[in-house]
Amino acid sequence: MEFNNPVFQTLLGLIIFYIGLKMFSGGMKSMGHLEQLEWFLGNPYWMFLGAIVCTLLWQSSSLTTTAVIGLVASGALPLPSAIAAILGANVGTTGTIWIAGILVSDGMPTGITKQVALMHTGVNTVMAIALLPFIQPIARFISKF
Repeated sequence: MEFNNPVFQTLLGLIIFYIGLKMFSGGMKSMGHLEQLEWFLGNPYWMFLGAIVCTLLWQSSSLTTTAVIGLVASGALPLPSAIAAILGANVGTTGTIWIAGILVSDGMPTGITKQVALMHTGVNTVMAIALLPFIQPIARFISKF
């Protein structure tokens, strides 16, 4: 088997990524209750903003979502705050297209690159802002399952 095979490298990368996410999630579950962050974790709007920042920093909404799931599973994060964090991760992930646009355009994106970035950011932001006021009813609905 040749290690330079792109299919092999892709599959190996996905397996390593999956193992890393599982380990990260396990670590988050073991953190338990975080009293010093109670004011932040209990406020859906702070969690929304925090998830945007974290996703922009590590450029991975999957990692943000995994962290949120781990915190919910450990009981440290209430469901309304988790929903807000997932919405924030969805908005934060739009930073990737802006970074790609900057790299492709040698500066601020122009033309079709700018249009795609604006639409991606706009749709995700409008959707999040539209859903944020309804986080409590959404959480009550989801908690029924």
